[in-house]
Amino acid sequence: MSISLVLLVLMAVMYAAGVYLMLERSMTRVLLGFLLVGNATNLLILIMAGKAGLAPIVGDGVDASEMTDPLPEALILTAIVITFGVSAFLMALIYRSWRLEKDDDLDDDVDDVAMRESEGGVPAEELSSVSSDTEFGTRAEAAVSEARDLEKQDEQAAADYADTPPTTGKEQS
Repeated sequence: MSISLVLLVLMAVMYAAGVYLMLERSMTRVLLGFLLVGNATNLLILIMAGKAGLAPIVGDGVDASEMTDPLPEALILTAIVITFGVSAFLMALIYRSWRLEKDDDLDDDVDDVAMRESEGGVPAEELSSVSSDTEFGTRAEAAVSEARDLEKQDEQAAADYADTPPTTGKEQS
């Protein structure tokens, strides 16, 4: 089994360039890096498959050692489909980012900056004095209690309606 040095160097360069691009701040460069890493992985699987042989179809006079293993080709097809799906998802994210901000560079999040500037790692979460876990405060509690009261009134009205005997048109006249 001989591995082509040119394919090996090409695969290493594609991995290096892909990882470099994936570490950039631009989403478009991340997409291009992901595509390079995906193609380098396909090339790695192809290199590891070994030398080419006969088609893996059992026939007269064909020895199994002369056939090519079909598993690497199936893995490459699977990797192509997965790369296509993730690339489509990344393109949708890039399009959404462009529509919202007219920019595809990622900005620093407040938590990211705080973690980078702190020496002790992740800072502890500050506890608020309000016991409510909603951003609406007491307004949300009032709305929830009002909704529960309305639900109870509806249930009571339905129970009262079920207890009353049905009326016919003859009794009303």
